[in-house]
Amino acid sequence: MGRIYKAVAAVMALLLAVLGVMPLYADGGDEDGIAPISDEAGGTNAVDGAASASLTVNAKSAILMEASTGAVLYESNADEALRPASVTKIMSVLLIMEAVDSGKITLEDKVSCSEYASSMGGSQVYLEPGEEMTVEELLKCVLIASANDATVALAEYVAGSEEAFVARMNERAAELGMEHTHFVNTNGLDDAPDAESHLISARDIAIMSRELITKHPKVFEYTTVWMDSIRNGAFGLTNTNRLIRFYRGATGLKTGSTSKAGFCISATANRDGMQLIAVIMGSPTRDIRNEAAKTLLDYGYANYAVYTANGGQTDKIPVTGGVADEVAGEYGSFSAMLKKGDEKNVTETVTLNESAAAPVKKGDVIGEVVYKVGEEQIGSVPVRAVEDVEKISYWGLLLRMLYGILL
Repeated sequence: MGRIYKAVAAVMALLLAVLGVMPLYADGGDEDGIAPISDEAGGTNAVDGAASASLTVNAKSAILMEASTGAVLYESNADEALRPASVTKIMSVLLIMEAVDSGKITLEDKVSCSEYASSMGGSQVYLEPGEEMTVEELLKCVLIASANDATVALAEYVAGSEEAFVARMNERAAELGMEHTHFVNTNGLDDAPDAESHLISARDIAIMSRELITKHPKVFEYTTVWMDSIRNGAFGLTNTNRLIRFYRGATGLKTGSTSKAGFCISATANRDGMQLIAVIMGSPTRDIRNEAAKTLLDYGYANYAVYTANGGQTDKIPVTGGVADEVAGEYGSFSAMLKKGDEKNVTETVTLNESAAAPVKKGDVIGEVVYKVGEEQIGSVPVRAVEDVEKISYWGLLLRMLYGILL
C-alpha cells in the first residue's frame, strides 16, 4: 500500500506542476507558434488576359467566363448596361428552376394560361386563354422556342403576377451581385415605354447564366434539344440557338434579338469537362452574333484548361490538453483556371500544424493545402478538424496520469 501512496503523491506533485503551466490548455492558442491559416479557399483566380489583347468581336459588349471557377477569360465593355432582349429569360428560368427544386412547384403541375399571358407578342407558341400545359412543357417552349407567352404564364404561376415575379427577379439579381441590371418584365420585350430601363450588362448575364447551369443542370435537357413539339406533336419547336446544331460541345443557353437590342446570346459549351459561357450583346446580325460567340468559345478552349483536385483527409496531428490525443483533418476540392498545359504541372502540398490545443472544434483550421505551378502559388484550401476534441478536465487528467503510472 505504501508504494501506491507514494505513486499517488508523485502524481499529485506532477499535476500541480502541470497546473502551473495551464496556458498549454487555454482556449485558442497554438503551442507550436504557427500563425493562423486563412480561411480563404482558392479556385476563383483571375486569368491574365494579355493573350486576348488581339481578340476582337463585332458586338457592343462581350465576356467569356469559365463556369466552375467564375474566371473571366476575355471581356470587352462588359459592365455597360444594355438591352438584353430574350436573354432576360435566363433569370426567369433560374427562378422557375429554384421553385421546382425547393418543392414550391413541380414539373408535372398544370398551368392555365391567362388572357394577359396569351397577349404577348414576339416569339410565342400562341397559348390560348385557359389553355393548360405542364410546367415542363412551358419550360421547353421558353428554352427552345423563346416563347414570351409561356414565360409570362410560368411567372404568374410561380409568383401570382408578372409584377411580383419581376420584383423577385431584381431581388435575385442583387443577391447574385449583378450590379448593372434592372428588370422590367420577364421576357425582354422592349417596345413598351417602361422598357427603356430594362437593362443588363454582359458580366451580369454571365453571372446569372453560371448560377443557372451550375446549380440547375437539368436545363440542359431542354437547351440542347434542336427540335421538339407540343400539343401532341401538332406544334413544332425549333431551337433559336443555331450553335446547338453547328458548334461542337454547345449546350445552350439563350438567344435574344429586337430592333433596339440588336442580336444577343449567352452561349454555353462543354468540352473535356470545361464549361464556358460566352455572352455577346448588340451584334448587328444573327450570323455575326453567332460567329462572335464561336470566336470566344474557340479562344477559351484553345488557350485554357481547368485544373480540379478532389478533397480528402490528412494525417492526424497531436492535441494537447484534450480528451483525445490527436485529431484528423480534411479539406475540400479545389479548382483553378490555367493556361493550357499548366494543368498537367500542378503540385499539391499539405502542411499541417504541429499540434492543436484543446478544445478543438470541428471545422477549426489545422493546416492548409497549397497548389502551385512551378514556384507560383495558384491557390490554397484550408485543412479543417474532422471532429470536436473537448478539453480534458482536472479529474480526467489525474486519472490518465494514474493509469499511465500504474500500468
